[in-house]
Amino acid sequence: MEWPHPAEATEPKNKSDVTNYTIEIYTDNSKNQKGVGSGIAIFIKGNLTFQLQYKLADKCSNNQAEQLAIAKALE
Repeated sequence: MEWPHPAEATEPKNKSDVTNYTIEIYTDNSKNQKGVGSGIAIFIKGNLTFQLQYKLADKCSNNQAEQLAIAKALE
């Protein structure tokens, strides 16, 4: 059985097609030779309000870094 590529199976929406929210949260993470880290940017009414960065132990995975960023953003 062939599975469709996700880009062909879903129709992406532009930001203008969705509701505008008062709070927007963006998370990112990275794991490379320099270490593991997470970052969070929180916008309130379109203004950058908070930026948070976390350094994790080198043994942590990329997924753990992303999960930490999401959990901290929700706090």
